[in-house]
Amino acid sequence: MARALVTGVGGQDGGYLAEQLVAAGHRVHGTVTGEDPLPPHLAALGEALQLHRVDLRDAAALPALVDEVGPDWVFNLAGASSVAASWSDPVGTLDVNGRAVLALLEHLHGRDGAPVRLVQASSGEVFAGARGPVTEDSPVSPLSPYGVAKAVAHQAVGLYRARGLHASSLVLFNHESPRRPERFVTRKITRGVAAIAAGRADRLVLGNLDVWRDWGWAPDYTRAMLLAVEAPEAGDYVVATGRAHSLRDLVAAAFAEAGIADWEPLVGSDPALVRPADAEVLVGDATRLRERLGWAPTVDFAGMVAAMVRADLEETS
Repeated sequence: MARALVTGVGGQDGGYLAEQLVAAGHRVHGTVTGEDPLPPHLAALGEALQLHRVDLRDAAALPALVDEVGPDWVFNLAGASSVAASWSDPVGTLDVNGRAVLALLEHLHGRDGAPVRLVQASSGEVFAGARGPVTEDSPVSPLSPYGVAKAVAHQAVGLYRARGLHASSLVLFNHESPRRPERFVTRKITRGVAAIAAGRADRLVLGNLDVWRDWGWAPDYTRAMLLAVEAPEAGDYVVATGRAHSLRDLVAAAFAEAGIADWEPLVGSDPALVRPADAEVLVGDATRLRERLGWAPTVDFAGMVAAMVRADLEETS
């Protein structure tokens, strides 16, 4: 049984990972911000989850918590999570997604006591400018402040791994679930479709429908984190399905799940919602993760969208 520290446990990935860790018999500590009440799925973990409130803008806060908790494993999932929002606060995004990670790595490398294993939530956005399916060897080529900050953390993990730290970067491509906040376009779509189906809305306004992304099921991606932290050797791993779908495909699948065939008149476009710079196609190649750690996705694109729409239909009924 290990003692795990999950930063950002209140987010989509943190919640699924905490549940998986508890189910496997591990003790879990998690960081949150603010005073918002716990979501039901975390409250249900009871005493198996111990919470700590940490401000990642304070570079000393997370290292101090590591010393307090004494974890065997650290899963660093916290930080700014929106590519779009990073354009309005690039410096703040770099502080929490880059500088805080570097401070954590330096502390883990230099501290006394038993070695700690780290899994860093990296992102496909680190390689947004690369051509073709992204692998672990693709050139670092971010196209947004979010990608730049994640690139700093991603490369820092490699530096400290070379210095002996068991530190892995999981290059997470888009992954969704009913727990995804509405500020993300995928949840905006599924919730908007559910509202239209229930007669509570008559239109869904989006940005560019012609971007293509590699979308997967969030619990599959947190399962990859467990495989990485338990592996004898650390490394970088792309976590992706290997298949790209357009945002238009996602909209069509969501309306189909809601029983609406003629959906195009219900969807509008607002140029203000288009990002200043964005990859047209972003897809990953998870061959290394499959071959070395035995990972494979369990839910496909259609199943992911259907699960999200069904959850939103239940909320609006």
